[in-house]
Amino acid sequence: MGALNLDFNHSISLREFPYIVRWRDDRCKRCGKCTAVCPVKAIEPAVQLQRSVHSAGPVPEPKAERKVVYVVRQVADMERYCTGCGACTLVCPNEAIEPEFNLQHKFLHYKNRAGEPYKRGGRRNDPLTSTLDRLKFTRISMLTDPALDAGRHEFRIRTLLGRNLPAEELPLVASGGRLVVTNDTFIPPVREIYPIMIGSMSIGALSPPMWEGLASAVAYLNEVAGMPVVMCSGEGGMPPRLLKSRYLKYFILQIASGYFGWDEIIHALPHMVEDPAAIEIKYGQGAKPGDGGLLMSYKVLKLIAGIRGVPMYVDLASPPTHQTKYSIEEAVAKMIQSMSMAWGFRVPVFPKISGTKTARAVLNNLARNPYAGGLSIDGEDGGTGAAYNVSMDKMGHPIASNIRDCYLDLVRQGKQNELPLIASGGVGKKGNLAANAAALIMLGASAVSIGKYIMQAAADCFGDEFNRCNLCNTGRCPRGITTQDPKLYRRLDPDRVAERVVDVFKSADVELKKIFAPMGRSTELPIGMSDGLSIDDKAMAERLEIDYAC
Repeated sequence: MGALNLDFNHSISLREFPYIVRWRDDRCKRCGKCTAVCPVKAIEPAVQLQRSVHSAGPVPEPKAERKVVYVVRQVADMERYCTGCGACTLVCPNEAIEPEFNLQHKFLHYKNRAGEPYKRGGRRNDPLTSTLDRLKFTRISMLTDPALDAGRHEFRIRTLLGRNLPAEELPLVASGGRLVVTNDTFIPPVREIYPIMIGSMSIGALSPPMWEGLASAVAYLNEVAGMPVVMCSGEGGMPPRLLKSRYLKYFILQIASGYFGWDEIIHALPHMVEDPAAIEIKYGQGAKPGDGGLLMSYKVLKLIAGIRGVPMYVDLASPPTHQTKYSIEEAVAKMIQSMSMAWGFRVPVFPKISGTKTARAVLNNLARNPYAGGLSIDGEDGGTGAAYNVSMDKMGHPIASNIRDCYLDLVRQGKQNELPLIASGGVGKKGNLAANAAALIMLGASAVSIGKYIMQAAADCFGDEFNRCNLCNTGRCPRGITTQDPKLYRRLDPDRVAERVVDVFKSADVELKKIFAPMGRSTELPIGMSDGLSIDDKAMAERLEIDYAC
């Protein structure tokens, strides 16, 4: 007898994998398209020796025949596991191949090896419906309230970005039919924007065609459609041409703890023909509240290295906190005031934090500072960048209760709507963008920020909450959305991305009017109008201080 092969006892079967590739031999043409397009090389062409028994002739006698056949085989290697993206299915001319989700998989048991926990991008592994999707709008006017006709009435769906002082605190008096400033009191800068903004996704995290498509759509929405939509640049700076163009006024520039790209921005300051819409200082991200940011080396190619001022092919880590600031007070003094000074106090400046129980502490400090232009809170469902699996699935705070707590804190101080709250993280998780946005506004947000939803809607992202695809952090996105590989991002047409983004915002605008019309709101947002909301869970109703309806 031969020696026992001990390696066999330590090999794994396809049953341990999150997706099993189902291949139909009878349909396959052996064209090779599926193996060519797979972003992780989870399938490969292979040859097999096939034995068959035949009986033929006047006196049938069983005969064994062996022949070589060509097959498409799934690789039993966890470093090349199938992510279920389905790119192979899209290119197959005969529907001969399809990944199938395996409920009994043991994926994490095999990925957490070599002392390094599993990192991933994409969505939380949470298929359950979020709190936002359970909220209903139950204040529907018939005879008692001033209901509006959403189809015929003129609406103005806008919000204010920046500190909005009450009328009695403004140092203004009417003189000769004009408002004049009575003294040298500081008046905070304010921008009027659309209440749904595109959140911080950097040029680096996104591919050049994806970022170009989003930027083109924002310019079109502002200049042609008359919708003042703004977009946050994310950390890492922006192309110098854009910094020096008139389109800068539609962008929020982000500074984060890695300070990547800020050399380019500082050098462009004297040449800026427009101020940016605002400055966002990123302290945390919802999906990775303890990890900070990480742009993996696969994405740091020549274009990104040039914009960020770093060498090529190195991991770019932004720590969880700014290393020069160790308290809320210091952060306000150093960052918010210095950024305000850089633009001559003409631009709103606000921080972005992860959803957390400490959000109210941050808010109460900002409420006392005249230079703070708002607070952005990113709930646990946000983020596509590289993060440890444990951070994305087990850390964070839902956005609904967090934004509600902060708004009620402002109400108790009499400062509601003075300091705008921006909510993000899970908005449109199930595709209900306008409904989720309206619900957050009625819980107290002045605006909402979207990221994953816009990738799903505008570029047909494959990712979902079952860990499908979610290659955002690796630079191997099969759609070409989150990669710097030209072979992959050439699959994406920026013009089509722009068209879809415009469609998304126009559709959301119609739906927001349908929601706000029965409440009699046409010229101002129903910020904090929680009596229009209900939920079918008593505990959630008590927690959010809204009506319980079943």
